[in-house]
Amino acid sequence: MALLRPDPTFYPSPRLAMQAPPERLAYVAALNPPGGTLNDAMLVVDVDPTSADYGKRVGQTVLPNAGNELHHFGWNACSSALCPYAPHPHIERRYLVVPGLRSSRIHILDIKPDPRNPSIVKVIEPEELSARTGYSRPHTVHCGPEGIYISALGVPDGNGPAGIFLLDHFTFEVLGKWEMDRGPQYLGYDFWWHITQDTLLTSEWGTPNQIENGAIPEELLQGRYGHQVHVWDLRKRRHVQALDLGQEYQSSKCGLRMIRRRHMDLRVSSCRSRISAPRFGSGIGKTERGKLGKSSRSLPSQPIPRSSPRCLRASKQCRLLSPILISP
Repeated sequence: MALLRPDPTFYPSPRLAMQAPPERLAYVAALNPPGGTLNDAMLVVDVDPTSADYGKRVGQTVLPNAGNELHHFGWNACSSALCPYAPHPHIERRYLVVPGLRSSRIHILDIKPDPRNPSIVKVIEPEELSARTGYSRPHTVHCGPEGIYISALGVPDGNGPAGIFLLDHFTFEVLGKWEMDRGPQYLGYDFWWHITQDTLLTSEWGTPNQIENGAIPEELLQGRYGHQVHVWDLRKRRHVQALDLGQEYQSSKCGLRMIRRRHMDLRVSSCRSRISAPRFGSGIGKTERGKLGKSSRSLPSQPIPRSSPRCLRASKQCRLLSPILISP
């Protein structure tokens, strides 16, 4: 009798993930710019150095609708499926969950039958998303312990609040809002967690009305864009703290990543702009916390090269060339 084993790409630790064989294919979002005639697409690039097609496009999947504006996307499952309190050890990492930031559609792509030509197996329309969650403009995708977590920048009319919603791991059914008690949180952008600490962090940007046609100078000067990091109890789904980075970090689009040390309580946030600077720059800010709900402090920013990718996924849980699992 065959034994049921977890997906071999689920790693109990980042160290084991780093020891795994390198990936051979990368998936890259191709955008249709304003005035373009082509639909957005998911491109497949050969990244095997021993291959004759190394660095070349070897396949693609063209989306059926225009105007999606692909942005972040991610896998249906990863090492979080091994979480002790919500295990899904026999799920496969085989589907890409691909939101459209402008259209609010979510495309599910199956890579298993033909990894070079993923097939679209489901499309979640914006009407279904808003009916089940109240949210719109899906942004960041993370495979989580209880389902697929996706952040949303706002609601259908373009205002807030922003939030997080869940998809089912297996059926991709929209399960509903993640938050049970959002407290003062209104804006959203990125999110990340430390499962062993039962802690989730969210950052801020702006509502869809504030960002889709460019920043609004008057609202920027009035301090209405995001400049906080919010701390949540992951299992209870409730807001615990708001950490203010200062109004000089408005509209800075802080990407959140945890330092992957199981018993350390150190979080990392990369902020790509400061409005108080003569020109937009980049930096890494660190936030240290004690026990949940206790005091916290922000450490000074440190410069990082401007050539850094727009979003660097530090986790080795989902290893498929994470730095390019977003649009260029």
